[in-house]
Amino acid sequence: MRLLGRLIWACLALCLAIPCGGLVLVAVILLDPVSSEVLTRLGLFGFLQGMTDLASGIGPDALLVLAAGIARAGFILLVLPPVVMALIGEAMGLRNALAYALGTGISTALIPWLMRGASGSAATHHLVVEGRVTALLFLAGAAAGLVYGWIAIRDRPAGA
Repeated sequence: MRLLGRLIWACLALCLAIPCGGLVLVAVILLDPVSSEVLTRLGLFGFLQGMTDLASGIGPDALLVLAAGIARAGFILLVLPPVVMALIGEAMGLRNALAYALGTGISTALIPWLMRGASGSAATHHLVVEGRVTALLFLAGAAAGLVYGWIAIRDRPAGA
């Protein structure tokens, strides 16, 4: 019965933590001046390119491929780190919300670095931009981990 209760609390905590991480990510991207400028340029370019593609006869199935790519990236960045940290934390019996926040934040921030691998240039400009993206992803992951930690450890007894 205790396991069922823990499972319910963990699912509830994840259902609240994942949207919180997404909202924080959107908020920090919109509040960061460099990110919002890049997003505006890419959004306008993407809109114009999409209209050109539709006018030239490319079907709307390309939009479905784009939507699937965005959904996969959202899943990898927003869902996977809190779920993995929740599994690790529950297996280890963590009772500290800060540990969940740091673990989720670090794992979220490392995802682009791990997916990119060792390729890429080490130019100073690229490192500055990647550092900003890493910081934004860390904040989003830390917020999701903190929300999960606050909810998941709420009613856990000291020995459980």
